[in-house]
Amino acid sequence: MPPNHYERVPMDTIELLSTEEQQTQKTRHNRSGSTSSFVHFKALQPTTDVSHPLTEANALASQAFPSLIICVIGLIIAGWMMDIYQHWEVFSKISELFILVPVLLNLKGNLEMNLASRFSTSANMGDIDVPATRNALTLGNLALIQVQALIAGALAGLLSVGLGAILHPDQTTTFSDSLLVIVSSMVSASVSSFVLGLFMCVLIILSRIWRIDPDNIACPMASSLGDVVTLGILAECAHLLLINIDTSLSIWLLVVMLISIPFFGYLAWRNPHVKDLLFTGWTPVVVAMFISSGSGLVLERFVEQFQGLAMLTPILCGLSGNLGSIYASRISTCLHRSVQEQYTRVETTLMMMNVPIQVIFLFIIWVLDIGHLDFTFAFALSYFVVSMASTYAALKMGKSMTLTFWKYKYNPDNYVLPYLTAIIDVICTTLLVISFSLLDNQGLAELDHSS
Repeated sequence: MPPNHYERVPMDTIELLSTEEQQTQKTRHNRSGSTSSFVHFKALQPTTDVSHPLTEANALASQAFPSLIICVIGLIIAGWMMDIYQHWEVFSKISELFILVPVLLNLKGNLEMNLASRFSTSANMGDIDVPATRNALTLGNLALIQVQALIAGALAGLLSVGLGAILHPDQTTTFSDSLLVIVSSMVSASVSSFVLGLFMCVLIILSRIWRIDPDNIACPMASSLGDVVTLGILAECAHLLLINIDTSLSIWLLVVMLISIPFFGYLAWRNPHVKDLLFTGWTPVVVAMFISSGSGLVLERFVEQFQGLAMLTPILCGLSGNLGSIYASRISTCLHRSVQEQYTRVETTLMMMNVPIQVIFLFIIWVLDIGHLDFTFAFALSYFVVSMASTYAALKMGKSMTLTFWKYKYNPDNYVLPYLTAIIDVICTTLLVISFSLLDNQGLAELDHSS
């Protein structure tokens, strides 16, 4: 029988299973990789959400639109920061940092959006209404995300160094330069994970109190703020380590980061709500890292050729990925609660929300001359088409991935978003480079400043 054919029951009849009870009691609703024990339902009849479709769409638009506007502002700031950082000495000297940026931002974004999705599901299921459970979930998730961030930061740094050596065999990368990339990646991942993880937990708890669906706001906020915080810490840390490259600062920081992994791992291990996640859910994060490295390779190859590419890429990738993440998170919550999502109406609402957001963004970069782009009508039209195509792809992939993982008994909260955002990063970056190349070759906009 399909896993979503259950009857929803009142909140006071939902029961959480302890770890010991899970080992002895078998239920049909057993999914791997959960943040806590899954709820079990008493009947097996399909149900639908009782809320009116139009009311649901209005609630989605009214709650998600402000968070997406904040997301755009954050992404504009991130793009503006990247446009400045690309001229810094540390980025000019160590080109592996260009490969690292999209890989690290994708990894960090995945961890934070997974946290947001898991915590949002817990909120909608009523788990965080009990103070003791709420505190345990918060502390456990903060410890878990530290372990994940430190390991992911190390992997991202090692991958960037390896890809840099493969792509530029004629360039000599010293041990100090490689250590700088790895340590900068781990430090920025750890610090930003603590700041963003705490912020997301507080935001979702407040959303529950104010009766706002966290599925509509959590993922965009995690993504946009995460990019700004991580990028800023990465650039400043790399700059600091470059100044002190002849000292042992990098080695000492690496030692501290490595010691922190078992410490936070022990704290997560003692927490029953996140204990299982120490060993599950790594596959999508690692695979997504390799997928998103394709975006980093494209960016590293063309960032110095096309004017404004470094500024537009995080905005285009971030907004499309956020819209897809909202959709995937909503579907996952509906599956956990055994209610029917209004697929067509939600897809249409999210697609239509992308239109005014992109218009506002184009207007801002035109008025403020951000990125020093040759802002022609052809450029604006091509960017808008690429944005709509990317958003459509994100929504369709978010839906199909969520339903597929659920069908094969995997918790979508832990598996969908890494794959989704990584693939969207590659699609958006590739489409943007193609559109830049076509516009420049046809003389419709002067974007190639290498000629």
